[in-house]
Amino acid sequence: MNITKEQIDELNAVVKVAITKDDYKDKVENILKDYRKQANIPGFRKGQVPMGLIKKQYGKAVLVDEVNKLLQDNLNKYLTEEKLDVLGNPLPKQQDNFNWDAEELDFEFELGLAPSFEIDLKSKKAITHYQIVADKKMIEEQVERIQKQYGKLVNKQEVGKKDEITGVFKNEEEGIDKKSTLEMDQISNKKVTDSLLGKKAGDAVTLKTKGLFKEDHLLANTLGVQADRAENLDIEVTFTIEEINEREPAKLDQELFDKLFGKDVVTSKEELEARIKEDSEKQFEQQADQKLLNDVTEYFIENTKFDLPAEFLTKWIQTTGEKPLTEEEAKAEYEKSEKGLRYQLIEGKIIKENDIQVQFEELKDFAKGFIKTQMAQFGQLDPKEEELDNIAARVLSNQDEVRRLSEQLMSQKLLKLYKEKANLKTKEVTYENFVKEVYG
Repeated sequence: MNITKEQIDELNAVVKVAITKDDYKDKVENILKDYRKQANIPGFRKGQVPMGLIKKQYGKAVLVDEVNKLLQDNLNKYLTEEKLDVLGNPLPKQQDNFNWDAEELDFEFELGLAPSFEIDLKSKKAITHYQIVADKKMIEEQVERIQKQYGKLVNKQEVGKKDEITGVFKNEEEGIDKKSTLEMDQISNKKVTDSLLGKKAGDAVTLKTKGLFKEDHLLANTLGVQADRAENLDIEVTFTIEEINEREPAKLDQELFDKLFGKDVVTSKEELEARIKEDSEKQFEQQADQKLLNDVTEYFIENTKFDLPAEFLTKWIQTTGEKPLTEEEAKAEYEKSEKGLRYQLIEGKIIKENDIQVQFEELKDFAKGFIKTQMAQFGQLDPKEEELDNIAARVLSNQDEVRRLSEQLMSQKLLKLYKEKANLKTKEVTYENFVKEVYG
């Protein structure tokens, strides 16, 4: 067997493979002998079928199968030994009227080669790294929410500005008939607020749905409709009041602190506010880190210039999917995937040049941390190490979970690298201003 490479240009090459009969003859003969031993053909005893008949019936199929195995094994070995960084897989060139009986079988494969490029982690323009802080206003609002959540309901005769009204929303044409609780301080429309003030149980009020709440998602829950339907819902509903309650805020005392954090962990309002600030900023850090990762990724894609073997990759997409695509479909698919492919190459180079690896023990510890966080959400705050090990072992026996967790851990390692080496500028903002800047 002889394998050679013809370089077409920097991004394309053709590999030629020449296979002689000596490469496959013995293997094919042995397989056909085994076929002969097992063959059941009318008119012949088992194991006594003439070899000529076996070759006529099975010879070509066995030959093709063995040659394809040889091609696969030796082509992969060649690419590895020659350290060829290929994109996609080698594509066999079409050969019409191929002669499988020839003394030498010649095959050609097109290769798409990964481009050479350089990456400078230090961007010329500094990338913003947000540090989101919980300001006094946010902390006070969170304290109020806690007091409200753990407060008690006091029944009232008339609707006041901060009350909770339970009643039935109806609109026969739209099929709405839902009992819900309406919180006065969630209503955004002053006319609606005014129309409800002073009302009593048994009274009915007509409300417009458009712009009813300060937060849009509340409409779907209140009316019992799908979120996408609620987005553009502009109708009138009848709201019949059944019950009016005022929520009396819980006292900021040791009983409440113990209920929230455990016995004597927090002992004063000042400590409660400090804990809220700390917990909030930990959550904000995750959002800021994700924003940083997205921004650095976008920077590399936009500023790392290199060409791709677009024609090869389009052809590869066209022929290697579950079903063949037309040329136009393949081009459209390539255009959609090009940005992602570029970043895969960039990320791969960053990982290789900085020797970033995910070791199994690291992955196991990462999985245990993830499991511990999930258990804490269900009140299991101090699981035993043995229990964590057992759950992690089950999780890591699933290859899809291993891949997902590996990707998350690799993202953390890349983020750490960017924080150390990229050109970043820290910007301290409140969460409200962060949302405005990032999401408009």
